[in-house]
Amino acid sequence: MTSHSAVPSVTPYDDMSPVTQAAYRARAAAADIAPLPRAAKDDALLAIADALEVRTNEIVTANAEDVARAREAGTSESIIDRLTLTPERVRAIAADVRDVAALPDPVGEVVRGSTLPNGIDLRQVRVPLGVVGIIYEARPNVTVDAAALCLKSGNAVLLRGSSSAYSSNSALVRVLRDAVGGAGLPADSVQLVPGESRDSVRELMRARGLVDVLIPRGGASLIRTVVEESTVPVIETGTGNCHVYVDAQADLDMAVEILINSKAQRPSVCNAAETLLVHQDIAPAFLPRALEALAEAGVTVHGDERVLACAGDTKATVVPATTEDWETEYLSYDIAAAVVDSLDAAVGHIRLWTSGHTEAIVTTSQAAARRFTQLVDSTTVAVNASTRFTDGGQFGFGAEIGISTQKLHARGPMGLPELTSTKYIVTGDGHIR
Repeated sequence: MTSHSAVPSVTPYDDMSPVTQAAYRARAAAADIAPLPRAAKDDALLAIADALEVRTNEIVTANAEDVARAREAGTSESIIDRLTLTPERVRAIAADVRDVAALPDPVGEVVRGSTLPNGIDLRQVRVPLGVVGIIYEARPNVTVDAAALCLKSGNAVLLRGSSSAYSSNSALVRVLRDAVGGAGLPADSVQLVPGESRDSVRELMRARGLVDVLIPRGGASLIRTVVEESTVPVIETGTGNCHVYVDAQADLDMAVEILINSKAQRPSVCNAAETLLVHQDIAPAFLPRALEALAEAGVTVHGDERVLACAGDTKATVVPATTEDWETEYLSYDIAAAVVDSLDAAVGHIRLWTSGHTEAIVTTSQAAARRFTQLVDSTTVAVNASTRFTDGGQFGFGAEIGISTQKLHARGPMGLPELTSTKYIVTGDGHIR
């Protein structure tokens, strides 16, 4: 394979800050990898997957340092769960990288094309975005997911994780850069943004002209800060205040299974359910069963008056809901719950409080399912399925870069096509206007 040279270590930019230098190196690397054929990029991805497995001990050891610091700082268990890397999780991350390598390359895909009446051939084709910056919190798996998807789509990536995962991210990026460089691609295609202070984040957010797009992944505060303060274009990934609505004509067994999976299968992630809505006609039969099942899963229910009334002799932990509960993304073994008068009332509640991520309806009525999917405007609307399916891997996209809750450029789980833009190629035969 042809080796692609990176920017020399001594450059005209040496008087600039480390963050700016990294951005310039990323821009040079992006120009190198943009025209590469699929085989070159896939070779680098497979090298990454192999290296992750070979160097698992190094990665897990570094991660243990972060986890120990997090426990000493009193970090919540939900955040520690996101932070933790085990050998099994590293193997799963490597498998995700191989899945990305197996996906079609979006670069060069013709989105549309035609021959114009004047004989000019017009094609709109996918091209890489260029330099993608990722700002994220304590989830070191994002380091690899983002790098893999960016490389496959011909982009260079600047990674700025939180200081709480600094040891983990540093180890992972060392592995990634060694593998990418060993495969003949510029190692600067993958870089950890220098610095652990907020100043480096601010500088990345203001690197307009060097960084083509920023993607924040994390809590509401992080996302809001990036959206409001960045001069670089931002693809907003939103929080997950996800709802499960149990309709009057629901299968009760199915509803309980979907509810428990949505809430308790992994509560620390953005596609976990945070609110349960139950139609009043089915509440007396459904809620006692649901509350018992939630109790067995260790979930505390923040219920309205009608939910509290249905708790009865159950062993469930049910506390009165406050207004704040309806808007809360718990990321823990907690769920808000309310009884609603109708499907339209459920939709009204969702419209008022949703973050626009994922909403689910459990019903045997096709008419109810159709109305719910028409009226609810979120990135994903699930019918008789868990909210946990809103995920790039589950959708067959490979490891996702994030879940966009905005409506411009990308919406929902973002895979490879969402990491491209387009350009028009106009081919004539001496045509003039």
